[in-house]
Amino acid sequence: MAYSKILRRLREEKTNYKKRSTMLMGKRDFITVNITNENTQVQILKPEMTGDKVIASAHSRYLLGKGWKGSRKNIPAAYLTGYLAGKKAIGQGANTAILYTGTRKYTQRMAAALKGVIDAGMQIPADSETFPPEERINGEHLAVKNDISQMKSAIDSEVK
Repeated sequence: MAYSKILRRLREEKTNYKKRSTMLMGKRDFITVNITNENTQVQILKPEMTGDKVIASAHSRYLLGKGWKGSRKNIPAAYLTGYLAGKKAIGQGANTAILYTGTRKYTQRMAAALKGVIDAGMQIPADSETFPPEERINGEHLAVKNDISQMKSAIDSEVK
């Protein structure tokens, strides 16, 4: 009986190697969105032979310093975190990228982060029908209100 070794990251369902190899063949920068129990993190990466290099990274804890109240993992927080990551990436010279979801499913919060990166000025192939409605991105459905336009202008003034 032959034993075949299964790759650890495949066994732990952390990496979809078929999707990753397809993404790497395009030789384009890619965006990952990670939403945890408390925070949102958006990274723009460049694939290289020695490993992926992080071009820009943004974390929702940044919003706390700008007066953010409430959850850091909701749709408006994901949008602003994506917006910050997009502004940082443009400052580093990255203009185009694709979304890489890996083994995670495409959610509304992930779509909001992607819309934030697009609104920051990056060119990303995405269908606008998949994005959440503007009233949800602005947080009109939430009990704790935050001014999204004020947060965007704070990001614009800090990241050039």
